[in-house]
Amino acid sequence: VTVGGVVVTNATLHNEDEIIRRDVRVGDTVEIQRAGDVIPQILGWTGDPALHRRRPPFQFPDHCPECGSLATREADEAIRRCTGGLVCPAQRFERLRHFVSRRAMDIDGLGPEGLQLFLDLGWVDTPADLYRLSAHADALRQRKGWEDKSVANLLAAINASRAPALGRFLYALGIRHIGEVTARDIARTYPQWPDIETLLAGLVACEPQAAPGESSARFESRRNLELARLVSVAGVGPEVAASLRDFWAEPHNRALVHALLAEVTPVTTPGTTLASPLSGKTMVFTGTLAGMSRDEAKARAERLGARVTGSVSAKTDIVVAGADAGSKLSRAQALGVQIWSETQWQEAIERAV
Repeated sequence: VTVGGVVVTNATLHNEDEIIRRDVRVGDTVEIQRAGDVIPQILGWTGDPALHRRRPPFQFPDHCPECGSLATREADEAIRRCTGGLVCPAQRFERLRHFVSRRAMDIDGLGPEGLQLFLDLGWVDTPADLYRLSAHADALRQRKGWEDKSVANLLAAINASRAPALGRFLYALGIRHIGEVTARDIARTYPQWPDIETLLAGLVACEPQAAPGESSARFESRRNLELARLVSVAGVGPEVAASLRDFWAEPHNRALVHALLAEVTPVTTPGTTLASPLSGKTMVFTGTLAGMSRDEAKARAERLGARVTGSVSAKTDIVVAGADAGSKLSRAQALGVQIWSETQWQEAIERAV
């Protein structure tokens, strides 16, 4: 249809709430406008209710159409999510791509095309299968584009990732709300746990059932205590704690972690940090730094005991602003957060050495 001199062919109903609010149903004739003279927007349905036999309201699925897992919608969100994780074919590829990415397990040379090939061949189904690809090395060498050197490089990169830092391992699992910074915070806070399984089980306070002879009341009390302990970690709130708890509650996720731990050994010892005035400070880097990359700056700050996050908030202590700093700098100024130039950042490094 032509609206304001422009031919409009598609208009999006953002989410379930909008569909319900505007009472739009399949088969309806709708009225549209260009919001702000730009974006096609559906205002609602048109017609006389007495003359039109309308279809029932659309029923959103409560289970994933791909894997049958429960599809849930959190109270403060507009979308429904499949809870199947790696069990779900629709999520498997992207979760594997996240697992091998540079900031996660950092398996160099394993890109989207290779992952898709291994999925299509049935060689890889879960992250643990990546560590068993050597069994298919001869078959892989027979495929176009996979010479002896490329296969050897891939297997070497996979083997090089068998002892990841605990923070990387937690991040690679793709648990909702567990980003890089939060994963590192958790890893640094729990160096006393003897192994990753004990850490996860204790961390999420969600063992499948009470211990033999343990009353339900004591079991619930112990879970609540562990959950409170987790929430006390810097950067971990109730939402993050609930995500960890829900992840470990799923049998297929526990099986995934157990299978992975048969192939990799996360390093739980925290990295050495230097005593410095930055210890305990929360920092944000924005803009382009001339003297080092953003990743190097983050690593240096963490070695000096700082916590580096990606967004500015009232809890941020220092923002280091490089060239062409944008919205983060503006927000820091609005909140009254201390702002350093790159020169001040370099001076802080030199003082700590």
